[in-house]
Amino acid sequence: MNDFRVYDVVVVGAGQAGLSAAYHLRRTGLEPDRDFVVLDHAPRPGGAWQFRWPSLTYGKVHGMHRLPGMELTGADEGRPSSEVIGGYFARYEEAFGLRVHRPVGVTAVRDGGEGGRLLVESSEGTYATRALINATGTWDRPFWPRYPGQETFRGRQLHTVDYPGPEEFAGLRVIVVGGGASGTQHLMEIADVAAETTWVTRREPVWREEPFGAAEGRAAVALVEERVRRGLPPESVVSVTGLPVTDAIRRARERGVLDRLPMFDRIMPTGVAWTDGREVDADVILWATGFRAAIDHLAPLRLREPGGGIRLEGTRAVRDERVHLVGYGPSASTIGANRAGRAAVREVGRLLERGTKPVPRAVHPGRGPDRVPA
Repeated sequence: MNDFRVYDVVVVGAGQAGLSAAYHLRRTGLEPDRDFVVLDHAPRPGGAWQFRWPSLTYGKVHGMHRLPGMELTGADEGRPSSEVIGGYFARYEEAFGLRVHRPVGVTAVRDGGEGGRLLVESSEGTYATRALINATGTWDRPFWPRYPGQETFRGRQLHTVDYPGPEEFAGLRVIVVGGGASGTQHLMEIADVAAETTWVTRREPVWREEPFGAAEGRAAVALVEERVRRGLPPESVVSVTGLPVTDAIRRARERGVLDRLPMFDRIMPTGVAWTDGREVDADVILWATGFRAAIDHLAPLRLREPGGGIRLEGTRAVRDERVHLVGYGPSASTIGANRAGRAAVREVGRLLERGTKPVPRAVHPGRGPDRVPA
């Protein structure tokens, strides 16, 4: 007998998108650890939020949307977002009995052949499943650009994923690379304590002074969705909305903190340089250069298009109807993740109805019975 557990659905990832999917699976009558299982590599609840730097308080978070079925109430805006949202996710998992398995790393998903199953290989063993809802986000795939001379730099280089807060940069000369929300947040914090800061971006930042309403949100999502439909790697929704101008942004601009330089051409042992002769000395280069989708474990299924992305119809991978991606591309926002979780479960339900039938099931100790797909 094959040494794997068999479920109707495996959900990989327990951030906003994964928990939304798990919630809607329960609402259809499926039971966790009997009909579906949620695997999460993180050590505790909170998704990527649990890894955010302490100075990112809840009051600084833009657009945290509640999980389906449960409000986030009474949050202290002065507390770190990692604590507030991590606690909220933990209460949510308990309230709905989602029983997330963690820490469990998923290393590969393969076609199981006979029976139409997928095999999900993980640090907890192998799962056979009729459908996969992938909700692995981007936090595990920080993007590090490469520039000539990068390995010669004698200072410190780090990425947003390792950002500890501003205190470690006191008295230092810091270059922040990246024009997104994280880059501006890092820069404004560090400028209060550093000896000198320099902001470098590949493109001129786009500042958004006007309110961002529902129509603007739909237009931004549509731009990202179009890339996914074409099989291109998704850009973040934030990348097409511009940076909202807050009071803190206005103060930083008045102080000159957000005076931006174009991207440098090479890195020297003591700093960075441009071909026009400009040089900036630095002790630290902080790469706030974003993330890529954490989907390497799906590589055995060959879902990528020639353009490098996974083409979706809704949440369903065009190359394999058993695979749904949530929190990917147009659903990589908190409200989008909720909607995608619900949509994926609806599609998975149709797949199960036409492709799976109950048969005698083996029982794994402490797990409940398993269903073998037809």
